[in-house]
Amino acid sequence: MLDGVMLLWFVLAAAALLFVAIDVRSTPESVVMKWGFVLLTAYTGVIGAFLYVLGCREPLPGTHEQYVAARWRQVLGSTMHCVAGDGVGILTGAVLSSILGLRGPAEVILEYILGFGFGWTIFQALFMRDMAGGSYSRALASTFTSELLSMNILMTGMVPTAMILKAHIAAASDPTKPAFWFVMSMALLVGFIFAYPMNWWLVANHLKHGMTTVRPAGAAAGVAPGGSAEAMPMSMAGAPWPPVPVMAVLSFAALAAGVTAAFLARAV
Repeated sequence: MLDGVMLLWFVLAAAALLFVAIDVRSTPESVVMKWGFVLLTAYTGVIGAFLYVLGCREPLPGTHEQYVAARWRQVLGSTMHCVAGDGVGILTGAVLSSILGLRGPAEVILEYILGFGFGWTIFQALFMRDMAGGSYSRALASTFTSELLSMNILMTGMVPTAMILKAHIAAASDPTKPAFWFVMSMALLVGFIFAYPMNWWLVANHLKHGMTTVRPAGAAAGVAPGGSAEAMPMSMAGAPWPPVPVMAVLSFAALAAGVTAAFLARAV
């Protein structure tokens, strides 16, 4: 039965990925967010495609600004951006762990380092440096905290899910087997759900951007004004509440609890 479920999952995921990869080209969104939705759909199949249609795809010409202005869509874009970038590093870490024979804490640490490293230095700072005035170093500094908090909660959901499923599904630790990719898809999906509330706080406190609207030069004429959403500069935003240090402590506490629960569950 599980083999049948996985086969159906991968067939639907392939169809969903093809749809998003083609359709997102006409969506007036930034390039990095377009790639983010493609990656999210590769990770989460039809669920990623559903989130793209519901959260970003322009329903009618000229309405994207107003459509993505809703707070929950802004948070969806922020969470998607986190999972898309971090997911590349996490999956790389999972594959390397299998090749190197790493298990337990070593596997978790490698996935965390590569996930955070890729998500922060590439998907956040490098791809979004224009929002920091074109300065890569400034982009690194301005995105470090938001990436750290989001990554901690993402891993809080991912680690227990992956470990528990690997303990009960044969060949789930072998990246040459479909079970490995199915388990990692489920783990990233759960991680996405866990990370959403933290990204709500980050977006609400202007520590992270959500969706944007990017149109070709001259194409905006006649478009009703609306919420092309970008992060408000910190100088224009009030102090976050709860304060950032409190949220950082909570995120690390949640991560520790998630990892502990994963090892305890695997030992049962």
